[in-house]
Amino acid sequence: MAAAGGLGIILAGIGLFFLFRWYLTCLVDRRIEGFQNDLISRQVDEVENMYRQMRGWRHDFKNHIQTMLVFVQNGETERLEGYLQNLNEDLNSVDQVLKTGNVMADAILNSKLSLAGARKIAVNAKARVPEHMAVSDVNLCSILGNLLDNAIESCMRIEEPEKRFLRVYIGVMKQQLYISVTNSAGDNLKKTGGRFLSSKSGRDEQARFGFGLMRIDGIVKQNGGYVNRQTEEGVFATEVMLPL
Repeated sequence: MAAAGGLGIILAGIGLFFLFRWYLTCLVDRRIEGFQNDLISRQVDEVENMYRQMRGWRHDFKNHIQTMLVFVQNGETERLEGYLQNLNEDLNSVDQVLKTGNVMADAILNSKLSLAGARKIAVNAKARVPEHMAVSDVNLCSILGNLLDNAIESCMRIEEPEKRFLRVYIGVMKQQLYISVTNSAGDNLKKTGGRFLSSKSGRDEQARFGFGLMRIDGIVKQNGGYVNRQTEEGVFATEVMLPL
């Protein structure tokens, strides 16, 4: 009788174990699905923003061509020269395409910074990335993408657009790749268990923010690098050092 009772307890324990395992699997699957949906949404926003810019450039280009054709037809060469000069100055002032020297870094940086600009975040960026490094292009893009995603999300929690800003600097320092991302953050960041979380965001948003930080930390550690984060008076700053 005692043996039967003991067997029942063991079977119940095994059942609880598998039930708990199933619950954890479902929870993880839902969390992964949430991350994937969020990533797809971000990519859609970035692509739509690039298409809007392309349509704007095409519209402006057609107008400029028509204006210059009128000057040519009327023989107004001086006005044409003046128009071309003004157009050149305007293009130089609005050209925010970042050229780092690394094609993959160019792609991710310009995509994210373009999205930041579309969301009325003041962007100041300067970057120089070696073409060949110890860290892989995939890992570098993952670091940059997560850094900028978190920075943009942090800026968007600030209701006043004029208070949103994002500063990016990337260069070589002491034979290492130095990455600095500084952004407006309001007063809603707190440090819990050694990690930064937003006190005003929902659980899913906190999970995405925390997942991005952990992803950055993991890649940097894997490549023998260093991460430093600081926050004060509504500013959040991250520094990353990666061996070349």
